Amino acid sequence: MQVRRITMLFGFFVCVGIHLNIGASATAHTELRITTIQQAPYTMSKGKQLEGFCMDLLSELAKKLGFNYKVQLVRDGSYGRQDESGNWNGMIGEVVRSEADLAIAPLTLTASREKVVAMSKPFMQTGISILLRKDFSEEAALFDFLNPFTAKTWVCTAIAYLGTAACLFAVARLSPYEWSHPQSEQNRFSFLHSLWYTAGGLTLQGAGPHPKALSGRIIGCSWWLFTIVLLAHYFSNLSSSKTPDSHLTVKGFDDLANQDVIQYGCMAGSSTLAFFKNSNNPVYRRIHEHMERTKSFVSSMDEGVQRAKEGNFAFIGESVSLDLAVAHHCELVRSHEVVGMRGYSIAAALGSPLIKNLSIAILQLSEAGELAYLRSKWWASSCATNKSKSLSVQPHSLKGMFLLLSLGLGLGALLSVLELTSKSRRTAVEQRKSCWTAFKEELSLRLGTNKRNKSEENVDKEKL
Repeated sequence: MQVRRITMLFGFFVCVGIHLNIGASATAHTELRITTIQQAPYTMSKGKQLEGFCMDLLSELAKKLGFNYKVQLVRDGSYGRQDESGNWNGMIGEVVRSEADLAIAPLTLTASREKVVAMSKPFMQTGISILLRKDFSEEAALFDFLNPFTAKTWVCTAIAYLGTAACLFAVARLSPYEWSHPQSEQNRFSFLHSLWYTAGGLTLQGAGPHPKALSGRIIGCSWWLFTIVLLAHYFSNLSSSKTPDSHLTVKGFDDLANQDVIQYGCMAGSSTLAFFKNSNNPVYRRIHEHMERTKSFVSSMDEGVQRAKEGNFAFIGESVSLDLAVAHHCELVRSHEVVGMRGYSIAAALGSPLIKNLSIAILQLSEAGELAYLRSKWWASSCATNKSKSLSVQPHSLKGMFLLLSLGLGLGALLSVLELTSKSRRTAVEQRKSCWTAFKEELSLRLGTNKRNKSEENVDKEKL
């Protein structure tokens, strides 16, 4: 009797052990049948083999759990939805009918699918968002006219403007050909007029009087040439950033539901459509009614992206897939609003011992950063080079013109000093003074120090 009890107890523990290890033993000694769907970047054909995010994920899971597998594409090219008779098609249907052991694809974890198949922990989080062309999503800001140049370029331009005005003011006072009789006449180029004259050149309008001396004309010509190139860059970038197609702005689902200019739709039979169909939110209900009324559904992700690229159509889909479209098509943008957060999971038959092990392995890959690495690998943007071309003009792009302006200002200032030196030499010969003395007298007279000295002497005489 005691031996019989021991035998029964041993048999019980053996059964428990077999049950606990059934997932590992099944995966270790059998070849799992994997069904998937061809959709970039999850699963893509490369010759006779398949590659993509899901294929890399499947490979990592196989390494961790130690199973062999054979991948086949779903026959009807569908994810899986229930028809009126209650039967499931697509990958979910193949798992339900035991035609496949696992379905690995961007399968959204939903309540209806959870009833008929077992689903793992999500390997990727997603939501529902809107994909449309940039000209239908960007709102004109108050200071958009400043966008053609960066802040550094604007600061450098302001410094160049003030420096040119100051240099023109100084040259107009130093050059005897610009101010020939400082004792009896007033200088035409005050600092305010120099600022006005330089601003006139910046707007290509001009503002008189113009410089008469060669030194002043050199500075003026340098500034005019600088402004021509500067304005050419400005208007070129300004026009390229404007699109004449439409001024409609769509930032989210409220904006989409409250307009009738842009058509919108989602993929037929998708979980996205089910979300809007089953929602009690009045905005989402209106969106669903509009899509049903206009029959604006698309048959595939590629068709939705293509219609969005053609314009006047907003494609509603899962944010992860839309991000991929934005990464590959630079004229598209995804709205910031994301609703209905859900996850992508792996499906297996109900009661399958594989799901527990798969969920643990997915969590381990997530904690190790492997899932993030795979995301960055397959969602790499091809718009990086194009984006750099459309950036605002940087100061180094105009460094040649800034250098030319600096040379013009320096040449004008040097020439005005030479003009003053030449006059000082003539004055020194006429009045029999040293050239240096005559130069200092001319310089003090033009800078106003001589007048201040004379006024101080007159005040002292009146006091006496």
